[in-house]
Amino acid sequence: MSFANLDPAEAAKLIRHDMNVGFSGFTPAGSPKVVPGAIAAQAEVEHANGREFKIGVITGASTGPSLDGVLAKANAVKYRTPYQSNADLRKAINDGRAQFFDMHLSQLQQTLRSGALGEIDVAIIEAADVTDQGEILLTSAVGAAPTLARLAKKVIIELNEAHPKELLGMHDIFEPEDPPYRKAIPVSNVRERIGSPRLWIDPDKIVGIVKSNKPDEVGGFDVMTDVTRQIGINVSTFLAQEIKGGRIPREFLPIQSGVGNIANAVLAALGESKDIPAFEMYTEVIQDSVIGLIDSGKIKFASGCSLTISPELLKKVYDDLKRYRNHMLLRPQEISNNPEVVRRLGIISMNTALEADIFGNINSTHVLGSSMMNGIGGSGDFTRNAYLSIFACPSTAKGGKISTIVPLCSHLDHSEHSVGALITEWGIADLRGKSPHQRAETIIENCVHPEYRPQLREYIRLGGGVHTPHTLSKAFRMHVQFQDSGSMLGVEWA
Repeated sequence: MSFANLDPAEAAKLIRHDMNVGFSGFTPAGSPKVVPGAIAAQAEVEHANGREFKIGVITGASTGPSLDGVLAKANAVKYRTPYQSNADLRKAINDGRAQFFDMHLSQLQQTLRSGALGEIDVAIIEAADVTDQGEILLTSAVGAAPTLARLAKKVIIELNEAHPKELLGMHDIFEPEDPPYRKAIPVSNVRERIGSPRLWIDPDKIVGIVKSNKPDEVGGFDVMTDVTRQIGINVSTFLAQEIKGGRIPREFLPIQSGVGNIANAVLAALGESKDIPAFEMYTEVIQDSVIGLIDSGKIKFASGCSLTISPELLKKVYDDLKRYRNHMLLRPQEISNNPEVVRRLGIISMNTALEADIFGNINSTHVLGSSMMNGIGGSGDFTRNAYLSIFACPSTAKGGKISTIVPLCSHLDHSEHSVGALITEWGIADLRGKSPHQRAETIIENCVHPEYRPQLREYIRLGGGVHTPHTLSKAFRMHVQFQDSGSMLGVEWA
């Protein structure tokens, strides 16, 4: 069976207003890059003619500007789930022009299969290769592609020649049964393969192939600062102390790391530490720093959901795929983020907080409690189920005008019951086995910027001797003062 060759505009004509459209990818890696632009162009024409055109957009996680960006600019997004990081889409969400449903990434595929998000009308899947029998070789990510493709009424393949067919063997495609028929997820070590190297799609559903040659839109990370470097050193020091104290096995445990500048700084510090042995990763995103640590031998194997690395490093990996396939594996997010597997393997999770409070609660998603930043992503999947969960963040933002540690988080994503340690550039707060008063004391003394310590100590004093010393009328006073004056410093609680 041969499939029709479509140009992007022809493919876009299959998408109509109010459809739910699933896109492959997890971050810009593996996301379609030419069909979404044609859909956006179609939306602009429809809007110019006074007709509505918005679609539900479902992906594995975030995407690049050629998907989330172009659709948001064209006002073509009815709703978006489960995660995003594009500035144009973020503005549309916070302006109320696009609805956003933020959810744990491991839950997406099961929720889709349940029908709770409605039917998938069309799935658009990026591939490095496709056979007449419907065997799809995915590119640099898996995400939710297996479930989206299976549930969709129609499938469009975006065949991207920027990704080589030699990727075969990098993926492990496995979709579990749903309850009550689900069996144990048979992953007992980081390297274990449980599925197929290709994704199979019913050929009768494939309506055509759109050819492209577009690289992943993965940007670089900021240069490491003194603050991010010190955060990395503090995390590494903490883990080395845990090994020395016998609280982490001497042979170490698999690492999960979030994405971004702090995560890269933490991985760099682990790589440089002589007290941290060579380790494995069971994570979502394999990013730039991981490749360097694989090259140095510090990372023995990395299991993830996407290969989200800068173009020059991706070329390096693609030029030596035979070697890197021995050190990396890409899985669906339902498996890479699976709580059962995270608990079984004893993952050490390391994620970034947008805001924390003095009792160890974490806000990962909302600025001042109301404006969405990106979403919770997979941090909850790992945090709640990790052997040891760590959150890290700088102690201040906006040049010191914001304390990232406050009396009470303006939005709650991870409760104090899930957080093992909080780390900033100032130090380490081990929160395990501590009461609320003790957690507040150790966070203020070790993690809060010195300029903010006196006013947070005073807040605790005003709370008195109750179990959790909150004063509800004052809990958000630092946030309110920032909104009024542009700084959280110098709050008077009386």
